Amino acid sequence: HWLKDIDTGVEEDPAYSAYLMEGVRPKTFYEEREGIWIVEDDWPKGLSWQSVYFKADGGLGENPETLSHSVKSPQTCGMQSGEYCAIWLGPELPGDQRKDDAMSICYTSSPLSEDYAIVGAPKVHLKLSSDKPQAQLAVRLTHIHPDGASTRITYGVLNLSHRVSHAKPEPLPLGEVIDVSLTLDQIAYRVPKGHKIRVAVSTSYWPLLWPSPEATTLCLHQGSIDIPLRQSGLNDERVFPPAQTETPWDIEILRPASNARRVIEDMHSGTVTLEILDDFGKNEDRDHGLVSGGIAREWWAIHPDDPLSAHGKTHWTMENGRDGWQTRTESYAEMRADHENYYLTARLEAYENDTLVFEKDLSETIPRHGA
Repeated sequence: HWLKDIDTGVEEDPAYSAYLMEGVRPKTFYEEREGIWIVEDDWPKGLSWQSVYFKADGGLGENPETLSHSVKSPQTCGMQSGEYCAIWLGPELPGDQRKDDAMSICYTSSPLSEDYAIVGAPKVHLKLSSDKPQAQLAVRLTHIHPDGASTRITYGVLNLSHRVSHAKPEPLPLGEVIDVSLTLDQIAYRVPKGHKIRVAVSTSYWPLLWPSPEATTLCLHQGSIDIPLRQSGLNDERVFPPAQTETPWDIEILRPASNARRVIEDMHSGTVTLEILDDFGKNEDRDHGLVSGGIAREWWAIHPDDPLSAHGKTHWTMENGRDGWQTRTESYAEMRADHENYYLTARLEAYENDTLVFEKDLSETIPRHGA
């Protein structure tokens, strides 16, 4: 419409469309998510904002309260975060948040008196102080089921050195109370009547966030969350025509795809490792005979008490071939850090018929600059 001046009818579409998901129990993989498509012609006027305040007793209420709550999360908090961008690789979604909740400071509501249709980006406001010049902040909004299971609804993270500017990081003033605001990710999610919501605050979120160089204690002096709620009773479900699909890729499966995620704790050293194995399988294209496949491996290790123990490592194998020839690449990457720098190394190997024909090693040191 805008590029070619062709009337496609797009301007007649609603101003805002979203898939409002029904509340679900926590799982790392879903075959489908129940919900409806909703529309808003006058977005965001169809929303009402509810401000909920953190209470000294760990609840959520209607009025602000003075707090004196400290949080110093183990570096392993975040192992239930799932992938930053989940696509199609098996158990990638956030698992039961109770493990991460136990390593956070939490504020939980009473059972809801009606359905809670959250549509938009919640906003968190905190008054806090820090005992270190650098600190991470992770805030999660979760759905608490009657049996205590915790489903992550949405979340937001912030390097507190970037609280004013991402371009010009500033260290935190030690012990001084500052105001911090954080916008959580956009979401459309319905929490059923009788269930609860929870706000969980942590100082680490590994491996989604690389940790600050020192373990930090944050003291919360006041907190609130502004929640965008969709008005109930609106009858504007959007119905789409049946989906149209092309003929699927015609292949012979030589090795089935598989995906696995494991959290491994070394009982001697205390180090905890998230191990990810994504086997993309191996397939032959029946149209032209090309055989292709790949395997991705990742390891993310950290000690609960030592942010400088953080270590990330990947190894990817990709292969293509036909009768008479075969190519394969092996790529490796690692990342570590100390107080001043990040250290990255990488290696690429290329093979033709199992003979090494190319190799390259890379290494780089990157100053942390408040990260």
